[in-house]
Amino acid sequence: MTAPAVQREDAVDRGNAATRGGAVKRKGRNPFVKWAGEFGWRHLIAVAVLAFGLVPIVYVISAAFNPNGTLSSTSLLPTSFGFGNFQKLFTDPNVPFGRWFLNSLVIAVPAAFVSIFISSLAAYAFSRFRFKGRRPMLLFLLLIQMFPAFLAVVALYLIFGNIGEFYPVAGLNTKLGLMLVYMGGALGVSTWLMKGFFDTIPKELDEAATIDGATHAQIFFGMILPLAAPIIAISGILAFVGTMNDFILASLFLTDRPEMTLAVGLKTLTADNSPASYFGIFAAGTLLTSILTVAVFMSLQRYIVSGLTGGAVKG
Repeated sequence: MTAPAVQREDAVDRGNAATRGGAVKRKGRNPFVKWAGEFGWRHLIAVAVLAFGLVPIVYVISAAFNPNGTLSSTSLLPTSFGFGNFQKLFTDPNVPFGRWFLNSLVIAVPAAFVSIFISSLAAYAFSRFRFKGRRPMLLFLLLIQMFPAFLAVVALYLIFGNIGEFYPVAGLNTKLGLMLVYMGGALGVSTWLMKGFFDTIPKELDEAATIDGATHAQIFFGMILPLAAPIIAISGILAFVGTMNDFILASLFLTDRPEMTLAVGLKTLTADNSPASYFGIFAAGTLLTSILTVAVFMSLQRYIVSGLTGGAVKG
């Protein structure tokens, strides 16, 4: 055997030995240590985040089913169980829960529907037409979303106070006045979301429909809206949930106890009365209120991901 052949054979032997040694080394590594180093820390973080989010929910559930109904007797893990707080929620004359719930629906549903309808019209115009001032108007809609709603509380109070002098039906302490505020507040973000989604719908569909003699209204209602169902659903969820959970503007506009919404009415249980004795009823009310929100999310969850990702495009 020649010297080069011997050298190649030695190199192959050393390579095989190194491979066998590496395999033995990898085989000898503890599988749990390997799993913990690659994936285990992610599971620990996920469990910590889940526990951080579940603790308040478990505490509210425990308080809702606590027969004593006091803050001092409530613990994270319930020591007793009962439905007394839910019964008082519907029978206590100081807690018109049904009226508050109806007021919230009467305000939230029309406000969300009208705001989404107007936003879809504006988004269609911004997406399909080119007109003077289009981009500055879009930037203005984006700019006003950077400021929280409570910064306009004083201005809204003065404006609707003056409106109430001439049109009492739309002034302060009226459902219509609060609905008008909610309609305007949801227009900016909904318009931007829908406009981004409308941009993903091919304009060739509009051109084909125009050639067939369709008007802009027929194109919008008959073709664009059905295709934009995901973004309409997610915008409707955001508008509805935001209206149902709002406290600042609702507490400003609605001061009469029978006319309050759920958020404002339930807050009075721990403000006007003894927080200890009404805490269980307050927890039961918040638990029932969350059921509606969860039901809306669960019924429309198939639209959420497609709606948000579909609208996240550059306009």
